Amino acid sequence: MSAFSWTAVVLTCQHKDSVDAFRRELLLRQRGGLVSAGTMLLTVPDRREPLGSGGATLNALLVAAEHLSSRAGYTVVTADVLDDARILVLHTGRDFPWSPCSRAFSWLPAEDPSLSAQAPVCCVDVLLTCLARQVCPGSPPGVWVCSTDMTFTLPEDFALSWENFSGVLAVALPGDVSYAVDHGVYLSDGKGGVGDIVYKGSPESVRRALMHDGKVPLVSGPVFFSRAVAEKLLQMHVTPPLDGCTYLGLDSGAPPLQLSLFLDILKCLCRDVSEEQFVDGAPAPQGATVRRGRKELWRIMRGTALRLAYVPGGRYDYMTLSGKQHILRLTREPTGGNALSHIQVESDVSPGARVINSVLEGSVAVAAGSVVQHCHLQGPLRVPSGCLLSGLEASPDAGRLALRQDVILQGHRVLLGNRKLTVYTVMGALDDLELCCDDEGASFLNAPWSVFFSTTGVRPEDLWASGERRSLLDARLFPGEGAAWGAAWLLGRGGRARRWRRARRLSLKEVLSHTRQEAELRRREALLFLAGRKRVRDALIRPGQVCLLPIFRAAVAGGQQAALLGLLDELAGGNGAECEEEEEKSREDARVPEMGVSARCLACVADVLSCWAEAEGGGGLRSGPAANRGWSAAYSLLEKGDLKGGVRALAAQRAHWLGRPDLLVRAARHYEGAAQVLLRRAVMSSQKFAEISQGDLPPHDRWHEAECPARIDLAGGWSDTPPLAFEHGGCVTNVAVKIDGRRPIGARARRVRAPRLLLVSRAGGRDSDVATETLCETVEDLWDYCQPNAPGALLKAACVCAGVVSPSSPETLECQLTSRWGGGLELHGWSSLPTGSGLGERRRLTRGRGGLMTRRDADPQVPAASWRGRCWRLSTKPRGGPTAGMRSYTTCCTWNKFSPQGAAGRTRWEVWRAASRWGAPKRACRCGCSRSGSAPRTASSRPWSATSCWSTQGRPDWRATCCRMWCAAGIVVYPRWCATSANWSPMPRTVPKLAKTVVCRRWAFAWIARGVTRSGWRRAASRPPCEP
Repeated sequence: MSAFSWTAVVLTCQHKDSVDAFRRELLLRQRGGLVSAGTMLLTVPDRREPLGSGGATLNALLVAAEHLSSRAGYTVVTADVLDDARILVLHTGRDFPWSPCSRAFSWLPAEDPSLSAQAPVCCVDVLLTCLARQVCPGSPPGVWVCSTDMTFTLPEDFALSWENFSGVLAVALPGDVSYAVDHGVYLSDGKGGVGDIVYKGSPESVRRALMHDGKVPLVSGPVFFSRAVAEKLLQMHVTPPLDGCTYLGLDSGAPPLQLSLFLDILKCLCRDVSEEQFVDGAPAPQGATVRRGRKELWRIMRGTALRLAYVPGGRYDYMTLSGKQHILRLTREPTGGNALSHIQVESDVSPGARVINSVLEGSVAVAAGSVVQHCHLQGPLRVPSGCLLSGLEASPDAGRLALRQDVILQGHRVLLGNRKLTVYTVMGALDDLELCCDDEGASFLNAPWSVFFSTTGVRPEDLWASGERRSLLDARLFPGEGAAWGAAWLLGRGGRARRWRRARRLSLKEVLSHTRQEAELRRREALLFLAGRKRVRDALIRPGQVCLLPIFRAAVAGGQQAALLGLLDELAGGNGAECEEEEEKSREDARVPEMGVSARCLACVADVLSCWAEAEGGGGLRSGPAANRGWSAAYSLLEKGDLKGGVRALAAQRAHWLGRPDLLVRAARHYEGAAQVLLRRAVMSSQKFAEISQGDLPPHDRWHEAECPARIDLAGGWSDTPPLAFEHGGCVTNVAVKIDGRRPIGARARRVRAPRLLLVSRAGGRDSDVATETLCETVEDLWDYCQPNAPGALLKAACVCAGVVSPSSPETLECQLTSRWGGGLELHGWSSLPTGSGLGERRRLTRGRGGLMTRRDADPQVPAASWRGRCWRLSTKPRGGPTAGMRSYTTCCTWNKFSPQGAAGRTRWEVWRAASRWGAPKRACRCGCSRSGSAPRTASSRPWSATSCWSTQGRPDWRATCCRMWCAAGIVVYPRWCATSANWSPMPRTVPKLAKTVVCRRWAFAWIARGVTRSGWRRAASRPPCEP
């Protein structure tokens, strides 16, 4: 959200057709949180005649006061609405040749990671952020006025003092004398007052404004008018001839009046300016009218205090008409980069280049120092250094352009009469747009005009009318036929001179005046969404740790959810992988899409639907059931392996669920359910890598039992679970524990003579009387094994995953059980852990049941403890201190699962409590993590070679993470390795950042080692492993 809340934001527009388009841009920023939700957003067109920044300010203030008066219930414009109002007036200024949508909406090569939805960063965004966070906070009610033809930055510790403030405050940024000669400066008295304003003065007059840091205060930055002064400004809409600056004066027939914010409104407040100097200093064209206006302005405003807030260390950047300066502005920041673009061959774009909101397909080589913005280009194409390409479409003509260094090539959407065309302009980055062709230094395409005239045969009369200023800005060079051939001819591709002479040609000034700014903004937005969809496609086909939610939210906000859903359907059905087949023909499954990719696509559809519902006001929680019968046909196709048919059925059913936010959320749940179907099938595919040998069936009615410890996640809990793992990967570090000295999770099974499945779930432990029985006599009884809320779902899932029965088999359940087991099975499962405790009861219970059913040839005389892997017990005695009276837990290592061989050849962890104060071991940890005390062990004395316990053989190691966590809790860990430990290979996944965060928090381990006191740890080395 915005750090400062305005009552109203008013944006002045030079062209009437941009009023609605610019207001839509402001609304998008309000939805993104850049502007407060309760702020009134207004866009005001300027009069056709130029009013100047001062006249535009008076008109904008009048419109804002009128709307606020209407909202407050008044029938006339009243200054009472200014009592608590904080109004911001932004001026877009004149046309900008390098961005047809004005300087305000000129995109920068940056992305804001704090935004929840993908959005561009424009100059107006930088201004709004700086004003809201650094300039405006703490200001009293009043009016802020700022131009958007510049950007500025302030020191982080900058803050304005508003105690007992009244009058006008001008914020000034520092500048050099050489730069200020072409601009304006404030003459300060050194105490915050302003004596005069010098505009484009001589170097001597500018040096009078030097401050203590050797810089001069530039006439730049925002200006603040207090509430009392704002009322005086509002009064001018009924004061002739000043009313000619407002729309009410226009409707009343008043002649237009041009006023400057700095040279008229502020200058009359300067202490050293007399009335005669101010009134008689009016420009010649409107001398009499302006003199009368200035006289009224002096009468109303004189006596108001004008204060100067000079900001040493600030930076001011005015966006001039120089093309070279604009290119340097976009490429000079070392932290910048390619923003909101899709680049098919990223290696072709040099690090010093900038690609902004563009799609580059094929080989498009962009040299360092060049900028490509708002373009859709197809290779092969080479962009030399120092070039600016903007607004180009993917066309054969664009690919044949012979670009040279320091060339600016742009495409403009214009309206000529009733014709909507694209006009291409080309010029040199070093050209001065305002110099006459006969002036020294005047050029076209970075060469003197004489070179262009001599090589093409063009005469000056072909470009300029008689008496017209012969500048590049006014030269009619560019054919208005909607094709790039004119730009190609100007760049030196011959053969079209006669066609160029016959064509209707436009000057750059005419192109800018006829630009359809709304069409330009819509095209940029469409290109943003196209690049976003292509980035989504790349992220799904080539999995990586990319968060797609900002793209989804932006697409929904822009009404592009239908196109995005179509893309996700295409990828989920496997069509998106067709282009990858040629590169992977050697793979047998090149034609079959990855199950994980399809699952992630369906999960992304659920995200899009949820974002859609959120944009329309909510709709409920994401979690919920996903077994509506309307979706069962699609689920059935997915279960059978018909991926394309299932995706089509899902899309057809989805079309009936788009009417309301609650339906969208329910549809999202079913898409998550569909993704789970694919994930389940992908997990089940691991069966082909596991071989279950045929053995002798155990006797009927003999129980086989297994027990498991509980699990505590030290770090990364649930990070390995989709959809989180799709975008960020996942790795979990945990430890197994006993509860009250017992393993709380268990299962047992026996063969029965009746060909049926009897599934019994007990809550509270093995001998609990609270039990739920589920009898399965047909295959249909197992179909809901994937529904967590179904009766006996966990037991059914264990039977299916272990291969006991197959719900998709054409055989009946009786035939399957009889042929495989010679009868039926009775399966019991229990857990004494509270439901939802997060201690892994479901996962452990499933493993236990699966292990029981897959070990049909196990010796029933083997102790159950041998099935659980080896462990070390840690016993504690509660004494005094903060942990007194707490129950002691027992820690064990269980990665051997159900291996009857125990933990042979595995790592044994021996844990001691440090003899020093809690949280700081007395001696160094022998794992090598360099805790306090002696130096860590050498690389030769341990199986890993890194100097930190975070890595093993140069790669992250989850065991080392475990070790680091114990160290953080004040426990010294000694890893002892058996003879076969050299065969161990570390896990391939990286330990997530969450692990690094958790290890630093002692409370995360306080309940893991409850009852641990300063002398409580002792080694149970004399006990046989795995014995109670």
